[in-house]
Amino acid sequence: MAYCSETSVDFYKIPLVALNHSVRKKLGLYLNPPSTVAADWTSIAEMMGFSYLEIKNYETCHNPTLKILDDWQARCSDANVGKLLSLIETADRSDIICDIKPLIEEDCIKHLKKLQDPPVQVPEIHSSIKTPEPYAMTMRDDPRGESPEMFDAFICYCQNDFDFVFEMIRQLEETDHKLKLCVFDRDVLPGTCVWTITSELIERRCRRMVVVISDDYLDSEACDFQTKFALSISPGARNKMLIPVIFKPMKRPFPSILRFLTVCDYNRPCTQTWFWKRLAKALSMP
Repeated sequence: MAYCSETSVDFYKIPLVALNHSVRKKLGLYLNPPSTVAADWTSIAEMMGFSYLEIKNYETCHNPTLKILDDWQARCSDANVGKLLSLIETADRSDIICDIKPLIEEDCIKHLKKLQDPPVQVPEIHSSIKTPEPYAMTMRDDPRGESPEMFDAFICYCQNDFDFVFEMIRQLEETDHKLKLCVFDRDVLPGTCVWTITSELIERRCRRMVVVISDDYLDSEACDFQTKFALSISPGARNKMLIPVIFKPMKRPFPSILRFLTVCDYNRPCTQTWFWKRLAKALSMP
């Protein structure tokens, strides 16, 4: 079935990352409870391509529906909202679709608005010559839009962790490693659309993305968007685009969406000696 809303949103063109936590949680309320009369999360997981052993492991999770959505999104390059709705319909759970489709549509519209370019300046009425608008995003960009500034890595972080980011700058840029990091607060010009600019930088300007994981990171809407966007263009992290970094003890669980990736852990005293050299090597690889 081709899913299109009354507002002409094509759900098959909306990545799964568009669905926020509240919608995913509500899906879990329907699918998590085991049922003998209706399909539950195990049926959806099987249709997503998860193996029997994987599904058995998910049974130990507090919210298995949330886990399979995160992992399907991470490993499947074409995971999108339309396919999810199609799987739910195939499982004969139209009751779920009837209840949450308006919420899903709302999330999709919000996602599309985030990706829209900022409005261009209206040309003067007396001008009959149209010239390209300057498109400088970073401090060293050419105002004419030529020779865009490129980076070795985009640093995904929350404001409370900036002291560690500052140390990362010192260790990776100001030493023999001579890497070039994209740090939003330092490099991005003010007055630009946050969602559009970060998407452009992650996808086209940066070879890698370092994700600074902490308890504060888990509460950051911007970090959540950046991480999920990077995973959506690198399903299963096949090109090693994302590098998770932990630099201090955490009270909350490590984000499940990144659990398949090897972590660079600064928090372990026994590996601190190799930490910066190891991270620099990963960022320098072609």
